[in-house]
Parts: sequence; structure tokens; C-alpha cells
Amino acid sequence: MFDVQKEMSVKQKLEILADAAKYDVACTSSGVDRKGEKGALGNARACGICHSFAADGRCISLLKILMTNHCVYDCRYCVNRSSNDVVRTTFTPEEICDLTVEFYKRNYIEGLFLSSGVLKNPAYTMEKICETLLLLRTRYRFRGYIHVKAIPGAPEELLARAGYLADRISINMELPTEESLKKLAPNKSLSAILSPMAKFSGTIAAHRLAVSKDSRMERHGINRQLSGGIFSSAGKLTGGQDPVSSGNHLLLPEPSGNGSLRRPFAPAGQSTQMIIGATGETDYHLLMTTQQLYQRFDLKRVFFSAYIPINEDAALPAIGTPPPLLREHRLYQADWLLRFYGFTAQELLSPQQPNFNEQMDPKCNWALRHLEIFPVEVQTAPADLLLRVPGIGPKSARRILEARRYGALDFPDLKKMGVVLKRAHYFLTCQGRMMYKVPIEEKFLTRQLTADNGRENWETQYRSNHRQMSLFDDFGLQTGGVS
Repeated sequence: MFDVQKEMSVKQKLEILADAAKYDVACTSSGVDRKGEKGALGNARACGICHSFAADGRCISLLKILMTNHCVYDCRYCVNRSSNDVVRTTFTPEEICDLTVEFYKRNYIEGLFLSSGVLKNPAYTMEKICETLLLLRTRYRFRGYIHVKAIPGAPEELLARAGYLADRISINMELPTEESLKKLAPNKSLSAILSPMAKFSGTIAAHRLAVSKDSRMERHGINRQLSGGIFSSAGKLTGGQDPVSSGNHLLLPEPSGNGSLRRPFAPAGQSTQMIIGATGETDYHLLMTTQQLYQRFDLKRVFFSAYIPINEDAALPAIGTPPPLLREHRLYQADWLLRFYGFTAQELLSPQQPNFNEQMDPKCNWALRHLEIFPVEVQTAPADLLLRVPGIGPKSARRILEARRYGALDFPDLKKMGVVLKRAHYFLTCQGRMMYKVPIEEKFLTRQLTADNGRENWETQYRSNHRQMSLFDDFGLQTGGVS
């Protein structure tokens, strides 16, 4: 165990704890719409957070820091594990509040993403996080967006308090099976992660119903239905009852004197993160877990984080192994198909074909396995079939349905509607004719589609320098104003 370094400037702490936070994925917009208020600082606009992108493609839109990189856990994949000899430090709640407000005033950020190692124990760590958020919302009267990572094993009253103070709350699943957690994160268990997920879900649903919204988050109906338990290598791990209907929720904490905790509970929903490539789960396994998390716990997002080898460990990929960035990209595309296109995990992959062809997007991968339904006639195809054509998204599908009521469509018309013809033309006909005479044959189309995506795939896989964007280096900002 290594001592926490206390004699550090705020700038030194920021350099350490911002860099340590880069492995937490947070490419989200706020999902809430909260106006400014006289006497308070900031607001939160739905989908209004300004996004920047780090060199590895991750979205940086918030002041993303750890409260501390000290951790009593020894997760083998984590740079901050207790057995690593790294410099340790901790922000005080006041320091985090000052940083957030000062950066916000300078228009560097529009919100805060706060995570933490486990300092002493989960309860103590979560108490310090809640103290920070309460100060920020009350003394500093900050109304901007806050995303907070909850600590598995923390008391329910602290989890509830964090949810009422933050806009989004998340608890990292990290690995999709109990077996993988025991191997790489022996201090964690699926039950300790899934139990608060269910309570968050029930509490969010109760608050949505209280303001006359649908209790479930907005996504395609197929993946809003309940199914079996969380997928595991040993079979099915039961996730409990549907939290929306079972009354499984967190109690409202006692409000402070000014009623500051009378707020919606995590109005931007909850999310989680899974590490990709540290263990041997297939894409099918990961996608099934993702689907069941959406169906059972109504998560707003599941994030995937390509594992970057940082520790010497026989159980992990060797240092220097390239992170599976292209695989991560394909899983994000498949996640989009689950949430908005009506696909299920079982349609996209199977135990017989458990992994995506990384050289093409999952929609093309699915289309090549169902060539019997192609080509699709754009004038007559129903909406759900149009959505399954590679290169056609929800917006362009709606435009097609509207425009074809008034006349015949041709390929130039489709291009104007936003259809990506370099993929779609292999699978479409306009008035019975294809754009080019090509054979509807799997091997030929595979060669064409992989060639079309070659440059994009190379840029995704080999983009350089996996680092978090620095407020100082990347924008050329002076640091004298923050202390």
C-alpha cells in the first residue's frame, strides 16, 4: 500500500487525477434541459454539452477527474490498483468545486465527470463524493451537468443522495461474467454491481412516472422488453425482478434546510462500462450482456472501453499489444442497432458466428448473411426493411417513406436524402433497377465492402497516442488562473 501524497499543488493533483480518469468512458451529452437561475451558476441543455475529442477518439466534454487514485482494491487491469507503485493523491471536495467553477467560468467545460478509486472503503469514498456534489449544488450553486460514478458496495442512502445530486449516475460493470471478475477483480462481484443498478432503475422510473413520462428510457421497443437474467459463462445469472414494477428503488434522502435535494433522480439515466479485450469473451457474449442490461435495468447507454495494456500480468495481454479499437468501434455500431434499429443480439451474432467481421460494419455483416431478402425495392419496401439496408438510417428511411408517396425515386434522390450509396447501392433497386450491375453474392460483396471501408478501418485501428486531452497542452491555455 502506498501513501497518499498530500503536499501537492492543485495543478499537480489535476495532472495526475485527470490522466488517471482517461480509462472511464464518458462520451455523452447531458440528456437534461435545465435553465439558468438568478444567483446560480450554469445550466444544462439537452444534448448541449460541447464535445472535444482526444487523440484516441474518445469524447471529452466534461472536466473528467478522479477524486482520488488511491485504491484499496487490486483489480489486475487497473493502473491505480493497490499493488502498483504510482504517485497517489486526493482532491478535497472544495478543490473539486473550485476547479469545476473556475473552468466553467472560463468556458473550458460545461460540466463535471467525477469518478474515484476506493479510498479506505466504499462507504467512506461515496460519502466524500456526496459531500463534493452537495457543496457544488448548494454553496457554489452549480446547475451544470454532473455525471458521477457510484462505488459498488456503498450504503443505499449514499447512492440515493448521489443520484439526486447528479444528472447521470453510473456503476461500472467492467467485465461481463462473474468468472472474469473473480479472475481480474477479486474484490468485486456481479451481485454488488447489479443490485444498485436495479435500485437506480426503479428510482429513475418512479421519477419519470411522477412527471408524466414513460417509465422506460427512449429506445426501440424490442429492447425495452424484459428477458432472462444477465448472461454469464456459467449460464444465466438472475438479475431479480423488473425494478420498474417491483418497487425496487432507493428512498428519498432527508432534504437539507433549503430543500436542495428535492430534485429529479438522475434525469439523464444511468450507464455502465465494459472493458473489451482484457478477457476472452466473444462479441456475441458482450452483445447479449448489453441487450439484457438494456432490457432488465433500462440503462441509457452501455459503453465499451478497448483495453490498453498498462500492467505486467500473465492474465492480461502483454504491454505493447495494440488495443482493440476497431472491435470497440464495431460493438458501438452494434449497440446503435440494438437501441434504434430494432435488431436483437441474436440476429446480429450467434454461438456459431460469435464475432463480427471487423472490416465492415455490423449492419453489412448481417446483410451478407441474409442475401435472400436483397435487393430491396425502394418504392415498396416497408419501413422496418428499409432500416435494415446498409447505408439507410432512421432519418433517411423517413424521408424515403414520405417522398415516395409523391413520385418515383432514383439513386440521385436517395443521395440527397442522406442515404450512403457506397454501401446501399449493393442492396437496393430503384424502379426495379440497381445502380450498377453487380452480383448478389457473398464473397464478391464482402470484398467490395471491406475495400470501401479500408481507410476508415485503418484510421480507427491505428490512430496514435492514447492519451486524455489536456486542458493546458491542447488549447494552449495558461494555468496561472487556477490554483
